[in-house]
Order: sequence, then C-alpha cells, then structure tokens
Amino acid sequence: MKRKIAIPLEGERLAGHFGHCEAFAIIEAEGNQILRTEIVPAPVHEHGGHPRFLAGMEVTDVIAGGMGPHAVNLLKQFGVNVILGAPELHFNEIAQKYLEGQLQSSEEACHAHEGHHHHDHHHHDHHHHHSGDHPGNHGLH
Repeated sequence: MKRKIAIPLEGERLAGHFGHCEAFAIIEAEGNQILRTEIVPAPVHEHGGHPRFLAGMEVTDVIAGGMGPHAVNLLKQFGVNVILGAPELHFNEIAQKYLEGQLQSSEEACHAHEGHHHHDHHHHDHHHHHSGDHPGNHGLH
C-alpha cells in the first residue's frame, strides 16, 4: 500500500503547529520503506489553504503536532488521515516511526490555537519624555 505523508516543518523538524509551518516534507512510502522525500514550501497561510494544498498533492496522511479543528475536519473531508501529537523530531524519524506503526494520534484537534485569541500582545507603550536630554548641554560651561 502506497502512502504519501505530509509533515509540517520548521527547519527539518516537525513544526509545533500545522498552520504556521514554513514547509512540508512530502514523503512517499510503500510498506515501511520510504521511497522518496520532497520538501515543498508551505502556501500562503489562509483559512483552509494548507489542507486544500495537501489534498491537491494527493497526500494520504498528515502528521502534525497541533492543528486547529477546522484544518482537521477539512483534511478528513478530503479523505486524509490525520495524526496529531507527534514529537518534534526530524521528519525522517517521524515518518519511519509512523510507517512502523509506532506513532499513534494522541489527541483530537487542539482548540487552544483556534480563533487566534492571543492575549499576550498588550505592550503598553509608556512614552518617557526626559526633559533636559539635549545633547550638548552636558556641563559645557
């Protein structure tokens, strides 16, 4: 049985979050042998863009660390098998583990990242105006 596995990457390791990866490792395998590996740049991040992109490449499996429920559902609609909770290892290592049946999907979609409500970007800019900071006035009498 031939498989085509996609792994989201940061560098050559699995990216922690599917939607924000730099590229995908596309790994073609048969049985537990890796036949060929190709690195493709990720498309521009848009809603549902990555799942469509991968489905268009006829990927059979996606192995990710975390993924929003929307992406998971889309991939499943396209008939793609989704494995979540994978360790952030080199992509070859992950693919090999998966082909040998050592990777089990650990969780359903992660809801933590959904909706992009990140409450850590509130940097209050306090503008400190120091009077008397005029260059040239430093004790030159």
